[in-house]
Amino acid sequence: MRKHSWKGFTLIELMIVLVVIAILLGVVLPQFKGTQDEANMQRAKSELRTLATAVESYYIHNSNALPSALSALTSASPRIVNAIPNDPFNAGSSYTYYRDPGGTPIYYVIFSYGPGRTAGITGISTAGALTGTQGDDICVTNGTATTC
Repeated sequence: MRKHSWKGFTLIELMIVLVVIAILLGVVLPQFKGTQDEANMQRAKSELRTLATAVESYYIHNSNALPSALSALTSASPRIVNAIPNDPFNAGSSYTYYRDPGGTPIYYVIFSYGPGRTAGITGISTAGALTGTQGDDICVTNGTATTC
């Protein structure tokens, strides 16, 4: 008589493997979230610098006037940018842009909502100071803010 030797995994062994995989995923996924936010922060900083350069170029080519909205950069003559990128922290929306209500010199701020995904900046004054609280917003300005 031949004895049958079964080769394979038992149900207990499979369950142990699944538990180990679940624990590893629990450790790795939160770290991935932080990495994704860091990448989005770097993307926002880069795109904001590009938009600030575009606004300054618009100012020079349009009789020392700031654009009324970022979308004006796409139809300016000469064309400055082809499209306004979306804020990675404000799904489906472009970066927020404010200019002061008047005065000389003219100030502006362009910002991203940042990892908190809420806007703290509410505008810019005629003196170039940001209004609201910056919090985790990522911004560029020609105003007096030193923390953008």
